[in-house]
Amino acid sequence: MTIRTRFAPSPTGYLHVGGARTALFSWLYARKHGGKFVLRIEDTDLERSTAESVNAILEGMTWLGLEYDEGPFYQTHRFERYNEVIGELMDKGLAYRCNCSKERLEQLRETAMKNKQKPRYDGHCRHREVSADEPHVIRFRNPLEGTVVVDDMIRGRVAFNNSELDDLIIRRTDGSPTYNLTVVVDDMDMEITHVIRGDDHLNNTPRQINILRALGKGSPKYGHVPMILGDDGARLSKRHGAVSVMQYREDGFLPEALLNYLVRLGWSHGDQEIFSIDEMIELFEIDAVNKAASSFNTEKLLWLNQHYIKEDDPKRVAHLLSYHMGALDIDPTEGPDLVEVAEAQRERAKTLVEMAEISAFCYRDFDAYDEKAAKKHLRPAAQEPLERMREALQALEEWSEAALHEQVEKVSEALEVKMGKVAQPLRVALVGRAASPGIDVTLKLVGKEATLRRIDRALAYIAERAAQA
Repeated sequence: MTIRTRFAPSPTGYLHVGGARTALFSWLYARKHGGKFVLRIEDTDLERSTAESVNAILEGMTWLGLEYDEGPFYQTHRFERYNEVIGELMDKGLAYRCNCSKERLEQLRETAMKNKQKPRYDGHCRHREVSADEPHVIRFRNPLEGTVVVDDMIRGRVAFNNSELDDLIIRRTDGSPTYNLTVVVDDMDMEITHVIRGDDHLNNTPRQINILRALGKGSPKYGHVPMILGDDGARLSKRHGAVSVMQYREDGFLPEALLNYLVRLGWSHGDQEIFSIDEMIELFEIDAVNKAASSFNTEKLLWLNQHYIKEDDPKRVAHLLSYHMGALDIDPTEGPDLVEVAEAQRERAKTLVEMAEISAFCYRDFDAYDEKAAKKHLRPAAQEPLERMREALQALEEWSEAALHEQVEKVSEALEVKMGKVAQPLRVALVGRAASPGIDVTLKLVGKEATLRRIDRALAYIAERAAQA
């Protein structure tokens, strides 16, 4: 048997991290067992589904590298097939028309709530003849007796009494099929063997199994993944920060860092924290996923992201960094090689946004000095070291790290001061703050012309400050 899993988001918004984790688990399960991963777009909610949301989902999947083997399949393209199955259920007496008014259904609900009972349809139309010419829905005739047992791959055995399940609507008054019907038909037609999805769908599972049984089909194996909570224990939402996958891209995260974080959100392999994609595929076991909800920890994600920034190929980091430089209106082709910049800054940034911000000095002059850094390092005592450095650098023909380092050393020796007394004022002059890569690397990245211009600016600043004293 070929393992076939699926990811089936509704295009009513962005791809959120909970959905991305479900997609990852489904993808890993298929890859581990040499199976197929299917992407299905469940767009039957015609009022809320949008093309923009479809694009956001596809973009998020692509960015994460979760390539699908089949699809995307759109449910709105399959209405004829759904109606065919509904007709089959009607012909077998396993579904019926219902013309109960909204008022009657609301009264049922209110009465149940008042009696502290679970709201459910009472089967009023189950044995009535309702004309096809009047407004109606179609309901599935759920078994009244017996039990549905779900051998959940994560939660274990879960039993549901059929007496607790009502006759759910499978086609609305407007003729559109409902979620529980379309999912059953799609999983059946697409030969899905394993369904991994959020545990908010657990209560749908017995209903779907009953429809499959009515159609004479077996059911897939199910695994219901617990929800993700915020740091405060509440369900993860926008108020906890970024929940959209593509927002993490905007915030400067690497896709492999987010994947690594998501795979560890409810699953573990010993004490291992860092997993390559190949290791995830090799080691992932769906039955090792925790039954309890997991809490999202942004600090842990930042730690992982910094690890990947440091360990990844600088060429790839530069490729991803380019997008964020553009967000700062910087064209990285007009300045030092972005690969060199990424290599120089990779120990200093937790995100690519942060890396772009602290690297802007390589491509353009800064607006103002950091007040604390300027007060400490751009003092009258720094005037001579800066003047000596300007003179030495202007005469320098080879603008290499080794040659630049040598000039800083020579000026320090000539002035009989430690290198920091020369390097720090020079660094603040070049960068505007007291932190940057090594002074030789910083000089190399800034370039000769900008270096001389910025030293002149720093000398003018020192003179102005002295005049005001």
